[in-house]
Amino acid sequence: MLLEQAMAALGVIFDPMRFLIIMLGCILGLFIGVIPGIGGLAGMALLLPFTYTMDPYTALAFLIGMWAVTPTADTIPSILIGVPGAAGSAATVMDGYPMARRGEAGRALGASYTSSLIGGIFGAVLLGIAIPILRPFMMAFGTPELLALCILGLTLVAAVSQGNMMKGLVAACFGVVIASVGDEAQTGELRWTFDSIYLWEGVPLEALVLGLFAVPELIELGAARQSVALHRSESIVRDQFRGVRDAIQNIRLVFQSSWLGAILGSVPGLGGPAIDWIAYGSAAKSVKGGTESFGTGDVRGVIACEAANNSREGGALIPTLAFGIPASATMAILLGAFMMHGIQPGPKLLTEQLDITYTIVWSLMIANIIGVLICFAFVSQLAKLALVPAGILVPTVLAIVFIGAYSATRDIGDIIVLLIFSVIGWAMKRFGWARAPVLLGLVLGGLVEQYLFISTSRYGSEWLTRPGVLFILAIPVLYFAYSAVRFFLKRREPALAAVGAAVSEPAAPKEAPVGQVSTIDRIMLPGMWVLAAILFATALATSTEWALAARLMPQTVSAVGLIVVICSGIGIYMRKRAGETILKPRKASEADPLEAMPDRQLYARMGIMFAWVLSVFVGTLLIGLLPTLLVFMFGYMRFEGRQPWIRTLVITLVIWVAMFILFDKLLVMPWPQSYLGDAFPQLRTMVSDII
Repeated sequence: MLLEQAMAALGVIFDPMRFLIIMLGCILGLFIGVIPGIGGLAGMALLLPFTYTMDPYTALAFLIGMWAVTPTADTIPSILIGVPGAAGSAATVMDGYPMARRGEAGRALGASYTSSLIGGIFGAVLLGIAIPILRPFMMAFGTPELLALCILGLTLVAAVSQGNMMKGLVAACFGVVIASVGDEAQTGELRWTFDSIYLWEGVPLEALVLGLFAVPELIELGAARQSVALHRSESIVRDQFRGVRDAIQNIRLVFQSSWLGAILGSVPGLGGPAIDWIAYGSAAKSVKGGTESFGTGDVRGVIACEAANNSREGGALIPTLAFGIPASATMAILLGAFMMHGIQPGPKLLTEQLDITYTIVWSLMIANIIGVLICFAFVSQLAKLALVPAGILVPTVLAIVFIGAYSATRDIGDIIVLLIFSVIGWAMKRFGWARAPVLLGLVLGGLVEQYLFISTSRYGSEWLTRPGVLFILAIPVLYFAYSAVRFFLKRREPALAAVGAAVSEPAAPKEAPVGQVSTIDRIMLPGMWVLAAILFATALATSTEWALAARLMPQTVSAVGLIVVICSGIGIYMRKRAGETILKPRKASEADPLEAMPDRQLYARMGIMFAWVLSVFVGTLLIGLLPTLLVFMFGYMRFEGRQPWIRTLVITLVIWVAMFILFDKLLVMPWPQSYLGDAFPQLRTMVSDII
C-alpha cells in the first residue's frame, strides 16, 4: 500500500502545471535565500496567501519547493561575502568564507551544493520511510531527554572554538544569559529589560546573528579595501567539480552529518542554528585534524554544515506531519497552510491521506534536485560576486543587513541590537574568541529553561536517573574528564618548559610592528576575561531577588561561567609558570591584510568603518531608514569606495529601487518613524506615490 501511494503521489507531482509551480517555488526560494536576514520563515509567510486558490497538492508542493531550497541559497552569501543568509547558515561562514578569500569560492560552492543535494535527498527518503514507524520512538522521547540533548549541544562548543574549550564555554554561557533577557514564561518576571517594552520578548535572533557575524566581516572587508577573493580563480567550473570531488571523497562525513541533521531536525523547537552548529562540532571531532583546521577554510566544515542544513528539513516535517507539532516557526506556518486547505496533521496523514504525505516527500526531494541544478548552472556567475570591489559590495550588503535586522521585530531596537552585537562580534573575532557558541547559547537557552522547568516539575530530581539522560550526559562528562587529564599531562612535559624558557618577550612599544604583540592586544586579551567575569558576577548579583523559577537558569549558568573564567585564570597562570607564551604575536598574512597593518592605521580604518555604520542609525532617526540607505550607499561608494560618479549613481539607484519594491511594496514593511517624518507626515507617502 505504501508503495502504491508513493507512486500515485509521484504522478501527482509530475503533472505539468504542478511541476511548473514547484519550479517557481524553487526559484523564489533561491532568491529569498540569497538575501541575508530574510530566510525561509519570511518566504513562507510571504507566499502563503498566494496558495489560497490552489488545490492542496499544488499549494503544499509550492510551499515545500520554496522552503526546501532556501538553505541551499543561504550558502551563497555565507561563502561569498561572509554574511549568513539565515541564522541556520552561520556555521557555513566559518570555513566557506575563508575559502572564498583564498580564491576557492567555486570549490566551496561545488562542495556545498553536492552535500546539500545528498543531504536533502537523505532527509526526504528518511521522512518517507520514518513517518509510519517513528511514532513510538517520538512518544518515548520526553523532556528530560530533550534537556540532556540541549546540554550536550552546549558542550560541543569546544569543537567549534578552534581548540579553546574554555573560551567556547564562556561564550556559550554568555549566550544563555542573553537568552534569559525578557519575560520569564512561568512567573512573568521581567529579567534585564531595563524598563524597555522592546526587550520583553528577548533579544531578537536575526539582529544578533547579523551583528555577530555579518557586520564584523563587512567592516573588516571595507577596512582592507579589497574584494572578498584575494586571488582570482582561473577556472570556476574546474574548482566547482573539485568541490564535487571533495564531497564524494568525504561521503562518509556527508552521510554522518545528514543523519545527524535529520534526526535533530525532528526534535521540536531545537531549530536550524543549533542543529548546524552541533553537526559542525560533531564533524570537527570526528574527522582527522578537524579541531585545528575547522574555521580556517577546511572544505570538510562546509560539507558537514550543508549536509545537515538540508537534511534537517526532512526531519522537521516528521513531528509536523505525524503529531501536528511544528519543529520550527516555519513549520508552524506550514501547519497554517494545512488548516487553510482542510488538511488535519496527525494519524490521518499516516493512514487515510498518505497521498498528501508522499506528495510532500516527493516535493522535498525534487525541489532539492532542482535547486542544486540551478545553482550549479550559475555557479560561475555566483562565484564572481567574490571579485566585486569592497567599495561596491560593502555598502550594498550593509544596506540589506540593516533591513534584514530591522525585519526581526520591525522596531528601531533591532538596529540598536545590531550595532551592539556588531561591536561585540568584532571584538570577539579580533581577540580570538569564537562567536558561534554565543549563538548556540542563545538558541538553546530558552529550550534549556523550558525543559528544565518541566522536567523538575514532573519528575523532581529523578529525571537525572533516566537511562536516556544518563547516556546523553555521559558524553560531555567523559569529554571534559579527558580534556582535563590531557591538560595536566601536557603541563608535565619537560620539553615544553625548555622551549618556553628559550622564548623572550620583547618590551611592547606603543605601536608594535608586525611580529610583536601590540599594546592593545596586551590589554584586551586578558581584558576580555575580566569583562566576562564582571558580566557573570553582575548577572548573579542582579538576579537574587527574582522568583526561584526565574533565577534558576541564569544564576546557574552565570555561576558556571564564573567558575570557567576562574579555572581559565588558573590554567593561564600554570602555562606562564611553565614558560609557555600566552600572547601570540600578529603575523603578516596575505589572507588577512589587516594583520599586516600597524595598530594606528588598523584602528583608524576600523573607526572610519564603524562611523559609517553608526551613520545609518543616526540617519534612520533623522530622515528614515530607506532614505538613509540611499544616501549611505551613494556616499560610501563615491567617497570611501572611490567609484566613478556615474557608476555610483546607477548602482545605487538600481539597488535602492529593488529594495524599495521588495520590502515596501511586496513585504509591506512598516518603516521606523523619523524626526523628519513626524514633522512632515506627507513625506512618508511622497516617494511611494512617485514610484
